[in-house]
Amino acid sequence: MENLISLVNKIQRACTALGDHGEASALPTLWDSLPAIAVVGGQSSGKSSVLESIVGKDFLPRGSGIVTRRPLVLQLHKLDEGGREYAEFLHLQRRRFTDFAAVRKEIQDETDRETGRTKQISSVPIHLSIYSPNVVNLTLIDLPGLTKVAVEGQPDSVVQDIENMVRSYIEKPNSIILAISPANQDLATSDAIKISREVDPTGERTLGVLTKIDLMDKGTDAVEILEGKAYRLKFPWVGVVNRSQADINKNVDMIAARRREREYFANTPEYKHLAHRMGSEHLAKVLSNHLETVIKSKIPGIQSLINKTVAELETELSRLGKPIAADAGVHALLKDLVHKAINETVELKQYPALRVEVGNAAIDSLDRMREQSKKAALLLVDMESSYLTVDFFRKLPQDVEKGGNPTHSIFDRYNDSYLRRIGTTVLSYVNMVCAGLRNSIPKSVVYCQVREAKRSLLDHFFAELGKMEQKKLSSLLNEDPAVMERRAALGKRLELYRAAQAEMDSVAWSK
Repeated sequence: MENLISLVNKIQRACTALGDHGEASALPTLWDSLPAIAVVGGQSSGKSSVLESIVGKDFLPRGSGIVTRRPLVLQLHKLDEGGREYAEFLHLQRRRFTDFAAVRKEIQDETDRETGRTKQISSVPIHLSIYSPNVVNLTLIDLPGLTKVAVEGQPDSVVQDIENMVRSYIEKPNSIILAISPANQDLATSDAIKISREVDPTGERTLGVLTKIDLMDKGTDAVEILEGKAYRLKFPWVGVVNRSQADINKNVDMIAARRREREYFANTPEYKHLAHRMGSEHLAKVLSNHLETVIKSKIPGIQSLINKTVAELETELSRLGKPIAADAGVHALLKDLVHKAINETVELKQYPALRVEVGNAAIDSLDRMREQSKKAALLLVDMESSYLTVDFFRKLPQDVEKGGNPTHSIFDRYNDSYLRRIGTTVLSYVNMVCAGLRNSIPKSVVYCQVREAKRSLLDHFFAELGKMEQKKLSSLLNEDPAVMERRAALGKRLELYRAAQAEMDSVAWSK
């Protein structure tokens, strides 16, 4: 079963690395289909303390106002007893943190790298993995705390922006909502319960956590809430007692704080009967078991989605064609495209700039050969016309084959009949020559203009384009930027889904 949480962890990391954060886009998202526990609460709910108590370490930024400004994907990995605790960030994969104060600082720094120091928020998550013998295998997504007022340096829209971000996580059907509410405030005003109820009105996906039980007014308790009588959820409420601000200032050990928490519920009369299902340690086990159960139930649907999306992405990438190589392959492609262009290939439609270049070069080549082609055609006409010489007409009256009579006197030869004979002969010859020229002139044009233009066109590409700088040469193969951007995005998303597909196939689970 532990393999299932590990499987989702790997896919989540791949999603972040390849730009799938579940945001609205024209690309399919795998992030949204993955079961995850989203931690929701107001700024004064004790949300950070709950997470630190589950981990057993101080590692989250603290301060006034909106401290968490990016989602934190917190992946916990249980080590064998005696194993040394350490943490790793996805964006710093080769660095292990054993000082958790440095982890806190890196969370702050990485937040600023994405958002700047303007206190803006970002939906791009930070991935943090913590390895420890004191944790259970579990993944949580810590979301910015819900607030009602923007702090100095933030736009008024940040209140709605945070709510929209939280809502985008918890409204997904595969999301598990960990709603954290303080016991020393009226539950009806709880930010976490309010927004959870909107997206999960039946409470099927919501687990309630009640903090600050030890800070309630004297004479009051949280028994009705913890017993599910004040606000019923499908799963039992869990109460926790976090370290006080004084404990935090004194650096009270987290393991000691867990012991004091157990003692509090065991020794407080109102909560003795609930002590077995109270506290941070119990909460962590409940969450781990529940996450495993949900993942197991969702695996078939996720597999089906992955297989279907891989096929769809491959089909669209095939339709868009392959990206252009930026090395010697460009020259081979150019040669191939030139030959295909001469044969009226349609592939050139993919490359507008090259299509224009080919068209211009072809027209230039034809223009350069036009005069030579004209001279060749006129030469053919001259060859035929020069055949009808004066001697031809002088001999015509005496040519028996052409109706002449050698016995007639020179004066008798140039009579009406003779002239008609000349006209008939010339007309027949002209008709014969015209018929021949109709066949020979196109051949001459093909030979002198088209063939030479084709050769010139090839010379233009092999010589002129071959001398171009790589950058300028590659620019001829620039496609529509939208197509290029779409192909790159699809390629990354396909890489993600194939990786997820491979992870799915490599993990065995109990059905």
